[in-house]
Amino acid sequence: MPVIVSEDGERPGGRLTVVPISHISTDVNHDHHSVTGRLVHKGPLVSSSIYDFILKAAIEEGNSSPQETSSINLVLLGALASDFSQFVNQGDVVTASGFLVSKSPTAQKDKRHACNLLLSGDQAFIHVLRSPPHDLTSPGQAKRKKRFPPAAVASPTKSTYVRIAELKPGAVVNVYGVVVFFKQPFKSRGSDFCYSLKITDQSQQNIVCTIFCPKLELLPQIFRIGDIVRLHRVKTKMYKDSLNLVNWFGFSALTFNGTVGAEMNPRTSSKTFHFTEEDRRIVTELRSWVAGRDLLPPDLTVPLSAAKPGMYFNLTCQLLAKAPVNITCTLLRVWDGTRCPHALLEVTVDADVVEGPRSFPEEHEKLIANVLVFDNHVQSVQQLKPGDFLRIFNLRAIAGCVKVPGLTSSQVGVLNHLSFHLHGGTAYGRGVRLLPDDSPEVQELKRLTEAVQDDTNINDSALWDVWKTPPETPEREASAEFRTENSCRHDVDRVTLCELRRRRPAGFHHVRARVQSYRPRRLYQALKLYCSKCTSMLEVPDDKRVASVFCEASADPRGPRRPPPWSLSGQVRLPDDLAADEPGRALDVHVSAQLTSEGKTKELLFLGGSTLQEARHLAATYRNVVPVRSSPGGHLAPLDLSAPFIFRGRKSFYGCKRCSKVAAITEPTADGDKTIDEKIIAEAFGIHLLKWVLVLEFRLQDAGGTLDAYLWRDAESFFNVLAEDAAADQEAQDRIQRTMDWICPPEGSAGERPWLDLCLAAYQTEDGENGKEQTSYQICHTSAPSHQHLQL
Repeated sequence: MPVIVSEDGERPGGRLTVVPISHISTDVNHDHHSVTGRLVHKGPLVSSSIYDFILKAAIEEGNSSPQETSSINLVLLGALASDFSQFVNQGDVVTASGFLVSKSPTAQKDKRHACNLLLSGDQAFIHVLRSPPHDLTSPGQAKRKKRFPPAAVASPTKSTYVRIAELKPGAVVNVYGVVVFFKQPFKSRGSDFCYSLKITDQSQQNIVCTIFCPKLELLPQIFRIGDIVRLHRVKTKMYKDSLNLVNWFGFSALTFNGTVGAEMNPRTSSKTFHFTEEDRRIVTELRSWVAGRDLLPPDLTVPLSAAKPGMYFNLTCQLLAKAPVNITCTLLRVWDGTRCPHALLEVTVDADVVEGPRSFPEEHEKLIANVLVFDNHVQSVQQLKPGDFLRIFNLRAIAGCVKVPGLTSSQVGVLNHLSFHLHGGTAYGRGVRLLPDDSPEVQELKRLTEAVQDDTNINDSALWDVWKTPPETPEREASAEFRTENSCRHDVDRVTLCELRRRRPAGFHHVRARVQSYRPRRLYQALKLYCSKCTSMLEVPDDKRVASVFCEASADPRGPRRPPPWSLSGQVRLPDDLAADEPGRALDVHVSAQLTSEGKTKELLFLGGSTLQEARHLAATYRNVVPVRSSPGGHLAPLDLSAPFIFRGRKSFYGCKRCSKVAAITEPTADGDKTIDEKIIAEAFGIHLLKWVLVLEFRLQDAGGTLDAYLWRDAESFFNVLAEDAAADQEAQDRIQRTMDWICPPEGSAGERPWLDLCLAAYQTEDGENGKEQTSYQICHTSAPSHQHLQL
């Protein structure tokens, strides 16, 4: 989704046809068209919880006749809007392509074209001409050539930077600085993440900068004290008698390693940015200035081999496995290629909840440390995957601690063993940060771990996460096209199924195989309900069971429902075809007074005394339909959780009976422009939401034999279909069926089945019949081709 800037005045090439603005229409396919004009309006960059950013602009042709519409609005979404705000100036000549056409709601007001051009996603492009082109006419206007006046910017706008000591309140500025302190990002009271840092420069003044962003990846990527940051479009504000910086519309950041002589590789999430020789000079000068002064606190990053009891330190490491201990604690199993000289405390968790290998070779176990993460950090590590490289800040080494979750009874008396704790809060920069693969710290860590690998002569695939292209297939008969895609980064050689069964190692492995068979054959039976808290996997209740729950609730003798004070109550009459046995039947309904005042009466409906069929009927009209009954105190309460607690269109959502703590409902509210969804309603009821999942078992086959493997944790990415969509949408179900018919044709021979490149995770489970441990396999990090590319 790039913004491409040309400084030589050349027009974009390719097979696109430039069409006049007056020819834009919703009835025409514009896939191969582009529109060119001068930017005459550029609105502000507006934050959005759905698209991240929105920006509205307008372009105008200079050669249109008075009878033709010469200007049109552009609506840019996401990263494209952010880049457009930063790099495109009013008066520039832009060419837009890859757009969608929609009706403009402001056409009568702004007197522009009746349509908007909507630009978002990877197919949308904005090409910017920095100097005026010789001709902006479309083929249909070649006879009316007319040049624009020389108002376009001849070169990119040069960014200017202000020293910290020269900052004045109320200004939007660009600054460079050296990081002398930073906190890890944390969730603010709203929907954004908050990031706080303190920087300095040659003026020897410090200033605090507070940044709010809807996504973690948009924040500056600071890994250590001494990093250098470039902040564009930050605003100076007074706070508690001190000048502070806050991010402003169009904000962007680059981060550099602050070490003298380090590579000049900026860290950023932006798709495009300018980095000139002037920027290079500023970074070099800041590096030299910091190196010659004692301004920075000592670096607390030490390896495990230097960890001592009682110390707080930063640890750069690789995550091997993780597991929840309880709701306030998560276990991280990490290593950095060195061995801690102290005896380490072992923590025992249920093998079923471990993400990653359950066990490691004995030589590697001596190098692995157990890190216990507490409180707010539990949520931040949920997105981490085994194989990720991390820096853990303000980690505490504790000796003789017996109050450790998951401690076995045999270890309680071992008071001299060392444990590592990441306490809650963000004081002293405490937290966990994911490191990019190309960072110098990760390269050094890989060198150390590879040295360990060579010394122990063990090829443990679970410890590597850099993807290599697999070798050419050894099987001559494997002539079918390999069209699955591996998204993992494990640096392992491909093995046969026979070798994999014989070695039985835990970890990740790459295989090439065909699908001999799969189950269940009826794909609707593959849909399950999964609880992430108690890890239970439940069958989806059938309509007969759900209908009986509605019937029991309607016959409940507890008396009338007492609506909450924040609601408005009334009745809705059912159509005659639904109420044939009871003409004129009406149902009790309750809606939010706040939503009603905002004109959102269709957003949320609480429905009492209905049947399953009636609830589904109303779900086609209202966004969220919540069936309710009367609780013992007369308050609104959800039905028994054997039935869905919310209907949205054809979708339904369930709650976990074991983990939910159902209470009288509180008013569901959404911050800002967010819409009320199933998560908000579940929280209002005290319900723990169940997740729709797909669970299938494949029998894989290659030249050496067969092997059974499950597909469920990565089933959605494999089929490119959400399980909740598959539960309600026929098209989603058909996409899954087409994929299965491709990898395992119903009546095809083995030669017709395609060969698949798969990543398999091997792990230990307990046989339910005899209680013995066995090795199970699960397909992960693999995607089937999209249904448009399947050749059945």
